[in-house]
Amino acid sequence: MHSMDLNLLVALDVLLEEESVLLAARRMHLSPSAMSRTLARVREAVGDPILVRAGRRLVPTPRAAELRPRVRAVVASASAVLRERGALDVAALTRSFAVRTSDGMLGLLGAPLLDALRAEAPGVTVRFLPEGDEDVAALREGRIDLDVGIIDDMGPEIRVQALARDRFVGVVRRRNPLASGKVTLERFVEHAHLGVSRQGKVWGPIDDALKKKGLARTTAAVASGHYAALCLLASSDLVGAFPSKWLAHAAPRFDLVTFPLPVTTPGITIAQAWHPRFDADPAHRWLRDRLRRACRSIAELGA
Repeated sequence: MHSMDLNLLVALDVLLEEESVLLAARRMHLSPSAMSRTLARVREAVGDPILVRAGRRLVPTPRAAELRPRVRAVVASASAVLRERGALDVAALTRSFAVRTSDGMLGLLGAPLLDALRAEAPGVTVRFLPEGDEDVAALREGRIDLDVGIIDDMGPEIRVQALARDRFVGVVRRRNPLASGKVTLERFVEHAHLGVSRQGKVWGPIDDALKKKGLARTTAAVASGHYAALCLLASSDLVGAFPSKWLAHAAPRFDLVTFPLPVTTPGITIAQAWHPRFDADPAHRWLRDRLRRACRSIAELGA
């Protein structure tokens, strides 16, 4: 068995994350030429080109895509083992975190979180990734560090911590008839509605609540993201429903009016989820704490 320079694993991890020799060189504090030589050594060790040119950028080979989650997991585990157990010096911390969340949650928590990070840890980068299928594998394999939002059951393997409780409220533009007067069930269902679902689902908790009362609403459109939905509401007479704390932050920007829903829907819990491998990671704990603080700073909105 040939000896292996384990530093190549770290280099491979950074190269696969950045998909750029120049950006990887900056992350590893190397010159571009030194990083190019390191990439050559990685290619020789793996027996694969790893990154190939496609136009002006580099893209991973199929073998590299296969290795990416395994390399990320190994490097994360090794870092946790070798990291000093002393106090974390966040001011000197240089690290990139991947946080999966919706555009709505990013709009709500992004600013207070990034303000704290820039003040305390200017060397930290946060990559906010869009929600997709919310698979546990992304957390298990280290492709994302945190999942933030309304977390479904991920099984006993994943740590989940509640950040805030919220409720749905209705929202319309100021010229909509529902913007004035009490919104009764009858008035609520006689207007066309706008749903929000990444999967394009039309049915939701409001429909369940209306069905129990023998009523139904008409959903005229379904948006894939929260901010796109607000743009549609601001320029139409559609009716929407969103978490109240987020609306307290976002609705004034679009001159929208909120109102209590005439039906009772289940409360929602905003949470963060991570893999247990990061339980004892000081930097990861620090990031989770800053997310909790950011959520706390928003907690009184919409209460």
